[in-house]
Formats: sequence, C-alpha cells, structure tokens
Amino acid sequence: MEIDSEIRKTARCDQVNAAARRFADSAERRGEVARKRRATDSDVVDSNEQIIARADRLLVSGEVPAQAVIELGGQDPVGSIRSLERVIGFANELQAVNFLARGSRAAAAVARISLVDKGREIPMGTGSMVSPQLLLTNNHVLPTPAVAESVVVEFMAEAGLDNTPNTTVRHRLAPDDFFVTSEHLDYTLVRVASGPDGEAPGTSFGWNPLIADSGKIVIGEAMNVIGHPMGRLKEISIRDNRLDLQLDDFLHYTSDTEPGNSGSPVFNDQWEIVALHHSGVPKKDDNGRLLRKDGKQWQPGDGEDTIDWVANEGVRVSVLLRDLGSRRFDPAQRKLLDELGPTAELSSESAAAEPESAAVPHLSITESAVRGAPGRSSAFGGRRSVMFLHGRGQQERDPADLRRTWAAGLNKGLTLAELSPVDPADVYFPYYGNQLIASMSASESVVDTGSGIYESLVEEAAHRAGMPTTADVPVAEEGFGNVVLGRVRDQLGWIAARSRLDSVLIGALFKDVAAYLDDEQVRKSVLDTVLTEMPTRGELVLVSHSLGTVVALDLLTQLPREVEVSLLVTAGSPLGMDAVHRKLLIGGPNRPERVGEWLNTWYAGDPVAIGCPLRPTWGPGLRDLPVENPEDHAHDIDEYLAHPEVAAVIGRKLAA
Repeated sequence: MEIDSEIRKTARCDQVNAAARRFADSAERRGEVARKRRATDSDVVDSNEQIIARADRLLVSGEVPAQAVIELGGQDPVGSIRSLERVIGFANELQAVNFLARGSRAAAAVARISLVDKGREIPMGTGSMVSPQLLLTNNHVLPTPAVAESVVVEFMAEAGLDNTPNTTVRHRLAPDDFFVTSEHLDYTLVRVASGPDGEAPGTSFGWNPLIADSGKIVIGEAMNVIGHPMGRLKEISIRDNRLDLQLDDFLHYTSDTEPGNSGSPVFNDQWEIVALHHSGVPKKDDNGRLLRKDGKQWQPGDGEDTIDWVANEGVRVSVLLRDLGSRRFDPAQRKLLDELGPTAELSSESAAAEPESAAVPHLSITESAVRGAPGRSSAFGGRRSVMFLHGRGQQERDPADLRRTWAAGLNKGLTLAELSPVDPADVYFPYYGNQLIASMSASESVVDTGSGIYESLVEEAAHRAGMPTTADVPVAEEGFGNVVLGRVRDQLGWIAARSRLDSVLIGALFKDVAAYLDDEQVRKSVLDTVLTEMPTRGELVLVSHSLGTVVALDLLTQLPREVEVSLLVTAGSPLGMDAVHRKLLIGGPNRPERVGEWLNTWYAGDPVAIGCPLRPTWGPGLRDLPVENPEDHAHDIDEYLAHPEVAAVIGRKLAA
C-alpha cells in the first residue's frame, strides 16, 4: 500500500506542475480575454463559434424564456453576436426556482472516495456516477486497478436538513469489470459494484450524463463544483465561480476548491458536467518554486492549504469522451460503456473494429437505442396502468428524468386538488425521442419548409391566430417591431408575436408534426417503438402532450384488444387543425370508440394548441378544459399537469 501511496503522490505532483505550466503558457490568452471584457463591458466573452454554439444550446433547451429572447432581440439585431451574448448573460443572471432542486439531484450522484488501509479509511478524493454503474474520477486518485480495489465509495456523505450527518451508503469498486484511465487527461472511469440488494448505485442515486456536444459553457459563465474537500462531508461551490479560459484539453476557472475536490464534477448552471476537476494552479516564483499565501516559499511540511492557488483546472468532458472513443473494448465492457447513453456519442461498433490509435466517428442519432422507462405492473392495485406519451424535441434526453418532470407537475396538481401523489416509477414512459430523429434522418422524403403539409400547418395556425390574408400588414402594429424573426409578414413571426414564443421553436414543432404525418416510415417507426414499451393488457390512463397527442390517436388504432383506455388526456394538442386530423390513421376527427373519458386541456397562448378547443371539431364526448400557463412556459407539460383541475381528473380515475 505504501507503493501505491507514493504512486498517487507522484501523480498528484505531476498534475499540479503540468497545470502550472499550462497556466503560465496561456498568459497572453488571458490578457486577450481581459481586453475583450473591458471593451465589451461584459464577463461573457469567447470566440464567435463558441458564443453561437452556447446560445443555440440554451435556446433549443428552453433555458432562456421566449419573452426574454424577444426583448433581447429588440436591443440588438437578432442573430448578432452581441444579441447572443445578451442571451447567455441573461441565462447567467437569473435562475428558475428549480435550479436548487436540479442541483440537489446532480449532487446525489457525487460520492467520497476513501482508501481502506489497515482498518483506517483515508479520504482520497471525489467521484461522480456518470451512468448506472460507472464512476468518473481522476487518474491521480485511482491510478491503478489495485488502488481501485482498495477503496470504498460513500454516497450520501453529507449533512441533512437538520445539519446532522446522513447515514452513508457504501460501495466497493469492480475494476476487473471495467477500468479505463489516462495520465495526461487525468481521468479514471471504473465500474462500481452493486449493493447487497443487487441494484446498481445509479439506480438509487442517479447519475450525471456526459455530453459530447459543444456549447455547454463559454468564458465568463458561472460554474458549480460539488465534492468532498479535505475529505469533509459533501460541499458545493456556487459563489463567484467563472470560466476564465478554454484550452484544447482543459478549462481554467476561478472557484473555491481544496484538496479532496480532485475528481469532482464541474457543472454549468444547467447542471451539465463541463469538466472533471483535477488540480489547482499554484503560484510560483521566477525559479519555479511554490509560494505560500503569505508570499514565502512553500515547504513540504506546510500543507497544501497554505499554497497560494491562483486558479483551478479541469479536464474538458468532450476531450475525455474523445479519448474514450479511441479505445477498444470487449463486448462486456462495451455494454457497460453504452450505458453512458447517446449524449456521449460513442460508437458501439467501430470502436471494436478499429485499432487503439484510430479515432472513432461520433455516434449518429440513428445508431442510438435508448429504451423508455417501464412502470410497475403492480401499481394502482394491479388493475390499471398510467402512461405518459411525450412530444417532439426530446432526443438525447433521459426517459427517467423526463418521467420525473411529468410526475412532478402532476403531483403538484394532485396536491392542490388534495389527492394522493403518484410515484414516477409506477408510470410507463415509452420513449421515441431518438427514434423520431433517426427515422426522419433516414427518410428519403424529409419534410422541409417547402413541403405541402408543413406549409399547411403554418398557414392554418397563422390564420387561426388572426393573420390577415392580405400581405399589407401594418408595420407599426404594437408588438411587431422586433419579433424573433423580425418579419411581420412571415406567418411564423405572426404566430410568435401572438403566442410570445420563439418562431424558431414554433417552426420546429410544426416541422416534426408534419414529418410524422407525412412519412409513413417515420410514423411506423414511432408507433412500433411505443407499442413495444407499453402495457399489453388491462385498463390504461393515457396522458399525452403535443406531438404525443397525435401519436396517441394513431396508437388507439393499433392497441391490443386487451387494453382498455379508460381515460385519454391530450395537452397542448394540435388535433384541432384540419391539416393534422385529416392525416390521422382514423381519417379525420372521429372520436375513437375505445376511449372512455377524454379530457383535452389547452392554453390560448400555446401555439401548438392553436386549433383548440377540440369539441367543435371532434364533437361531443370530450371535455375541453382551458387553463392559464406562464407565458414563457406556454407549452410545457408540467405546467399543464400542475393545474389542479387537470390533475384531479387523472387522480380520481386512478383512485376509482
């Protein structure tokens, strides 16, 4: 064990010195960042490419409210780098109230790593679950499989709400099953052994996915670090942390971290991992000697806490994933690696065929297969099942996370209605997000802005939103000076101004609906995916949203006879539009006989539900329930389900 300890000390020293060299070598680049900040009077500065990628990721994910986009677009030309910097700055300044809840969820997957030596447990660092079974930490924390076999991983090593320590949950590592490490990038990825109940730790504590895509952070944005500094109970650093510089393989940032934070995940404000923290950057004199905080030369007996740390360094997640993708794995290891999910963009085929030195192409969405989250067959007395059917734009998302979001909204409404909440694990959540994009990409008749059905959808929506048929729309009309697309005659711009949502988002929604309705291969692929991941018998409460409501109506023609749909809920649905219902498998607005009760809920400011209410088109036998959603979350399913009137219909059916 003494040899292993020396290996770790040497590795740690090497990483500190390497970080110091990179910091010194990048002095000119830091100076350029400082000049940009003075010139723009903004902390958010980076290359145009990085700014565009970051703004795009924030807008597509809905992290910036549409109202803010419209207002920010009025200050600078839409699409300009300055307007995009404003978008990023807005996201950096204000956080939704769920920021803390999402952070708590991310923190649950972070664990303390301690060496077990002669009956003692010596804290060594931090690790984070990045899949149900794989833990990510530093090479200098776990440099060899032998060291990995000698440690214990503790989850819930943190203070509870009353400031008393929680009871920890301990796991050992299984490096014989999976162990990958890199000295240069200072990372180790290792399997965590299952607990006594046979469950993978990620099942209990969750995991933080690794994302290969760019646009997760830019210089000047806030960063959050969760770890076990000096082996203490879990702590989070969220104050005054900023990204200072992006190097090819590493990030430099300011943050309050200490020894023991090695291996901590570094998050952006959306709680996506952007880096693996691995070292502080020490201040040195002209002779390369470490300096203490008091300016004197540091001596080995002084302790690391006396060193004058001038910055922190973390390994970029995208680089780490690229290194993983260049390696070869046997089938069992590949199966574990596949659990990282599609956001990691690791190919399951080419990596096994190529030599170790060959780069592996990124995984396209067509190659990924993420299954949905099954519900418990014993739930609700075993007599009925609940199924959530999602809409478009959910590709590369975790089905279990999506299910929790839906359930959280429903449980809020159930609580307000004084009814019992549901356990997300009891709900079936078929997942076709990746399959929709894959089948659209593979289709030879890809729907674009020139396709007939897409144009029909947009034209009908604009007409229902009150757009005059004449082209002479008054330019001076209130609200039309700076909509997102800036073109008052454009139909999407008109809808955007009326709904106060981004016209790009509205166009994407209609485009995916059109693709599903216009291409039978796309439709078949989605339906087949859903049918394989849902209950096959018994009473079913089917709750659907957006494009999912269209899929639901088609699904009713495909269900086994043994399935009885006692309640159908459609939320934010486009089923009232002629261009939609005439393309359904039932051939028009014909109420399905196999549906017992039908509740349709809609918000007048939701552009996708612009054909609502449905009763005038679909006839009697359904209930239209208008609700008020926040303008910047007009189409969100959790907002629909949080209304007590909507939740009560579902809750009473489940309690019947």
